Amino acid sequence: MAISALTPPQTTSTAPEALIEFPDNRLLIDLCGEFDRNLAQIETKLDVQILRRGNQLAVLGEEQARKRTEEILGALYTRLESGRGVEAADVDREIRMGPSEAETTPQAGDQLEMFRGGQVEIHTRKKRVEPRTDAQRAYVYNLFNHELAFGIGPAGTGKTYLAVAVGVSMFLSGEVDRIILSRPAVEAGERLGFLPGDMKDKVDPFMQPLYDALNDFLPGKQVAKLIEEKRIEIAPLAFMRGRTLANAFVVLDEAQNATTMQMKMFLTRLGEGSRMVITGDRSQVDLPRGVTSGLSDAERLLSGIDKISFNYFTSKDVVRHPLVAAIIEAYDADGTT
Repeated sequence: MAISALTPPQTTSTAPEALIEFPDNRLLIDLCGEFDRNLAQIETKLDVQILRRGNQLAVLGEEQARKRTEEILGALYTRLESGRGVEAADVDREIRMGPSEAETTPQAGDQLEMFRGGQVEIHTRKKRVEPRTDAQRAYVYNLFNHELAFGIGPAGTGKTYLAVAVGVSMFLSGEVDRIILSRPAVEAGERLGFLPGDMKDKVDPFMQPLYDALNDFLPGKQVAKLIEEKRIEIAPLAFMRGRTLANAFVVLDEAQNATTMQMKMFLTRLGEGSRMVITGDRSQVDLPRGVTSGLSDAERLLSGIDKISFNYFTSKDVVRHPLVAAIIEAYDADGTT
């Protein structure tokens, strides 16, 4: 890919222009997206104009915006050259996050080969999962490298999704024997009333996001079979009391809705050969007024322990939908929880 800055003598526009050449026309088509929607997304965000000229893209606009557009297009083209696709979320990530300030590198003696190159992928039965931001990459690194990891941040930042993906990957590779997914069965501000059915029917609505994540990584029939064999467990936090969770990958989701005593109970379930991940969003506490969140207490008490990792996400790490990031930023600016 070649980039040159020039001002064509025959153009009627006074805006400076940068001309970017792409050697592979097929990749250029993917870079532009269907009906040039990827280019349109960049144009709208950066206030530039992008024109297609054969295997070249001409970028018109202010110098700073042109340079930023060149960086974004270059990063997305490199992504395509490595065999990965470019979706709207990838374009949005490049626009919002910018080039990586630093790569996550393994420590001395670290055997995590997946982090030795520039690309990190988590392999599951149905798809390959890639952390899209620096914070997500650091989080995935810590999930593989620490027995106890915390992921704290707003909705849509991939905290639970990436944790379940890593759990499935470690399960498939034989590093753990079981996957245990849990969350507090706390109503999110509304009364659900009496739910019919047996215990599973009553708690499943609270657990549905965990089922959704699992079904993204494993075939539905395999998920059902593994749940029947108790090699995958999805259960409310209250069901963890009295257990020792050995040789398992354990995820506690929505941990901000655990009380201090529940959090202590859960953390002390960690057994030999297990890894535990705690995820939560401090802005979405649904506990009764006056009840302290166990996530806040755990953060305060455990943040000084070297073998426990804490990863924090912001609206910049939202990959669910660009509008979600804007919504979170609006609420943060207003101070609304």
